[in-house]
Amino acid sequence: MSSIAPGPSPSATPGPYLPQAVHVLRSPEGLAKALTALLSAVGGLSLVLSGADLYRSGLQDDLVSGSSTETSERLGGLDSLSIPLGFLHGVLYLATAVVFVLWFHRVRCNGQVFRPDGFTQSAGWAIGGWFVPFANLFFPYRTARQTWDASTQYAPDGTHRQVSGAPVVAWWLAFVVSMVLDRVASRQYLAALTHEALSDGAAFMAAAELATAAAAVLAVLFVRKLTAMQRVKAVQGPNAAA
Repeated sequence: MSSIAPGPSPSATPGPYLPQAVHVLRSPEGLAKALTALLSAVGGLSLVLSGADLYRSGLQDDLVSGSSTETSERLGGLDSLSIPLGFLHGVLYLATAVVFVLWFHRVRCNGQVFRPDGFTQSAGWAIGGWFVPFANLFFPYRTARQTWDASTQYAPDGTHRQVSGAPVVAWWLAFVVSMVLDRVASRQYLAALTHEALSDGAAFMAAAELATAAAAVLAVLFVRKLTAMQRVKAVQGPNAAA
């Protein structure tokens, strides 16, 4: 990408963690590839854990109808498999979050180059917005949507060209739903004291893992599409080819 370096937008509010800086175009391709691999791994493991939780729910139902040594042994075997997989999932999820924030900040800075007046907050909020309670339910989405709009080419004649923001909306809704389900399901399962409650909690955990897998898939689509939009705009210029 080129090294255009316009000054920061005067309308942007200062970021809470990063100083205001002059932005240049930097390729997000490498981060996007790493992120695609990590998101795919998280999504795949989420599906495996979802299946394990459904199996656990069924075993708990078996214990409700009548405890048996065989069922207890199966639960023990399931724990020996799902506990290390859950730990691996947590490590991958953390790594994915770090790489995602790095990619997110980079495409936001590129958006500043493409359209300096297209943002209501400085690039620092692409990182800081994730850590502000309650605001993190909205700030990252606003940054993503404004970056998406800034990365969209104009029509060949230079007029505004509308590009659907459905990938942004779908990713964000799926992400928020998966986060809410995961927290609620975890609390419900940890608070369960009976086999019936453990069965319900495991089923809820399975639904949460399934939502995480869906969010990972939609995140891949969002990351790949926005990265491609920035690559095209950097190569072809602000106007789309006729």
